[in-house]
Amino acid sequence: MLIVYPDYYEDFSCAAGDCEDTCCAGWEIVIDPKSLKKYHESNALKRRLLRDIKWRKGTFRQCKDGRCAFLREDGLCDLYRKLGADSLCRTCRTYPRHTEEFENVREITLSISCPVVARMLMERREPVRFVEKEIDREESYEEFDYFLFSCLTDARSVMLQILQNRELAIDERLLLVLGIAHDLEVRYRQGRLGEYDEVLARAQSPRGLEMVRKQLARRRREPEKNYALAKQHFYRLCDLERLRDEWDQLLIETQMILYVQGSESYAALHGEFAAWAAENAPNLAVQLEQLAVYFISTYFSGAVYDGRIYGKADTAVGYVAQLYDLFVARWLKNEKQLDMEDVIEIVYRYSREIEHSDPNLEAMEKYIWWRITT
Repeated sequence: MLIVYPDYYEDFSCAAGDCEDTCCAGWEIVIDPKSLKKYHESNALKRRLLRDIKWRKGTFRQCKDGRCAFLREDGLCDLYRKLGADSLCRTCRTYPRHTEEFENVREITLSISCPVVARMLMERREPVRFVEKEIDREESYEEFDYFLFSCLTDARSVMLQILQNRELAIDERLLLVLGIAHDLEVRYRQGRLGEYDEVLARAQSPRGLEMVRKQLARRRREPEKNYALAKQHFYRLCDLERLRDEWDQLLIETQMILYVQGSESYAALHGEFAAWAAENAPNLAVQLEQLAVYFISTYFSGAVYDGRIYGKADTAVGYVAQLYDLFVARWLKNEKQLDMEDVIEIVYRYSREIEHSDPNLEAMEKYIWWRITT
C-alpha cells in the first residue's frame, strides 16, 4: 500500500491551550464505536461520561456556546488531562489529519481548518512536495476503476506542476488546470479516456497557454458578467449550513463591501486591491498557489468514485476565488491593509464551514463555477 502526504505533514504540532481558536467547539464531535464502548465501560469519570455523551447519537454533548462539554476554560481537554492520550476518540486523536482512501493508496493531509496548519501553509514560500512511502499491506475494492484512478493521479501531477510554475500568473495557472479537467471529463464521458495523455500534452504546450490567455482577456472585457458570477457564488455560500455563529458576521461584512454597489465598484475594488498587493503583499500569489495545491491534491482524485472530474477541479478553483474575494473585503474593512493574521483567520474559518460539512461540500460541488470554452 502506498501512503502519500505533503512534506510539511510531520512538522505539525498541536498548539493545545495556546491555539488562537479551538477545534473542540462549533461542530459535533462524533465518537467512534470502539471509543464509545470504552467510555461506557470506564469506571474513571463514569458519572461525567454518562452525563456528557449523547449516547444515541454517539457524540459529545455541547454547551450553549457550542463548546465540547470536556473542553476546559484554558482550552485543554479534561479527558486528556485526567485519563491520558489513550482516552481520546478517533476524531480527537487524528484531527487535523484527513485521509482519502483508494485501493492500496492512502492520501493523508492536514486540514487548513486548523489555525496551526493554515499558518504553516500561508507562511510557507517554497512549493509543497509530496512524500510517498510503501507499507506491507494489500487490499482490493470491488468495482474500483484503477485505470481511471491512474489517469486522475497522472493528471493531478501535471496540474500541481502547472500550479507551482511561478513564471505564469496565478489566474493563468488556474485556468490551465480547469482546461485539463474539462477535456479529461469529455473524453471520459465519450469512452476515450485512453487519449488522456493528449490532454496533458496540450495543457503544457504553448498553444494551450495561448488559448488560456485569450479566454482571460475576454473575461476581463466582461466585468458585469464576472460580478454577476461572483455574486451568485457568494449567495450560494450564504445558503449553506452554518457551523459557527461568527461566520455570519464575516459573510455580512463581505456582502456589504463587495456586492451591494454593483459591477463597476466590484471591478474597481479588485483592481485597486491587485495594485496594492503587487506593492505590499508580493507573497499573495504564493498563498493562492498553496491553497489551489491543497484543494486539488485533497479532492481531485475522488472523482474515481463519482466521475465528477471537472466538478472537482472547478470547485477547487472556486474555493480559491472565493477566498480571494474574502481577502479583498477584509482589506477594505481594515482601511486597505491585509496582514498575515487576516489571511490565516479567513482561511481556517472558510475551511471549517466548507470542509467539515458533507452537505456543504456536496452543495458546493454540484454547480458549475466556471465554464470553459475549447
